[in-house]
Amino acid sequence: MAILVTGGAGYIGSVTVEVLETEGFDVVVVDNLSRGHREAVADHTPFYLGNIGDRDVIRRILNEHPITACMHFSAFAYVGESVEKPQMYFENNFVQTAALLDELIAGGVKQFVFSSTCATYGEPHTIPIDEMHSQNPTNPYGWSKLFVERMLSAYDNAYDLRFVALRYFNAAGATETRGERHEPETHLIPLALAAAAGEIERLSIFGDDYPTPDGTAIRDYIHVSDLAKAHVLAVSHLENGGESDFINLGNGDGYSVREVVDVVSRVVGREVPVNVEPRRAGDPSRLIADAARAKAVLGWQPEFPDLESIIESAFRWKRPPG
Repeated sequence: MAILVTGGAGYIGSVTVEVLETEGFDVVVVDNLSRGHREAVADHTPFYLGNIGDRDVIRRILNEHPITACMHFSAFAYVGESVEKPQMYFENNFVQTAALLDELIAGGVKQFVFSSTCATYGEPHTIPIDEMHSQNPTNPYGWSKLFVERMLSAYDNAYDLRFVALRYFNAAGATETRGERHEPETHLIPLALAAAAGEIERLSIFGDDYPTPDGTAIRDYIHVSDLAKAHVLAVSHLENGGESDFINLGNGDGYSVREVVDVVSRVVGREVPVNVEPRRAGDPSRLIADAARAKAVLGWQPEFPDLESIIESAFRWKRPPG
């Protein structure tokens, strides 16, 4: 028995591989390294270079390993880029996932944990957001993930493919060995740390005219290791006969961009220089999770729920030793 992890050389995927192997699971990774890093996958872990939509690659993996479940992280995930390049997002995130699912089903794999997103909800009508909230994404990234969710429901009904779709809120933080390293970097916390360290001139704050207390967008931040542990619980849920489900992953607390900047300044001990720019297309004003279902169904409880510990972990990983 082994778990196929797509995108296992990426940020969240590599941390999840680390947790899976620590807990005794056999893991196989496939990644095209367009946004992942080969060194993020341990040498002892079977690794395949290729696209998830390459049917020959997936068939080869299924022929060479006893795969019983798949954790699917491979996706482009930049909201702004998705607005500028929607075709690329639908092709990569939806069309290639459809090919992956077809090969998994043909190969007898019937358990699937999907890296989804709170971006499927769009602009929220109620806060916090639970899983019954309407889904009307405001950007192609969110739509590409919602299309996969709809496909999973149909495949469950038709082919008995059981799944858990985990709707992330904002992944952040680091473990001792793995952290955020995107090219280009677009996430708030690593950019704020870079600005505090003088690696970039200023942190761009996109919009200070949102309907929030300080005018900046509010997000729910969740530590990457807490996300990884939720995936392990999700695959165990399916292995134990659990039903398919859609589950939020978040802390239930929201922090504005300016609040994040203030905490980074305090943790680093230096002010974060900022520059206010216009809003980015497709960004909702406020996203906060109701994660009660994750606790009830998976028994999941965040170990690092506070923003300061999340930022401190990212700072420790980023800071050179000494």
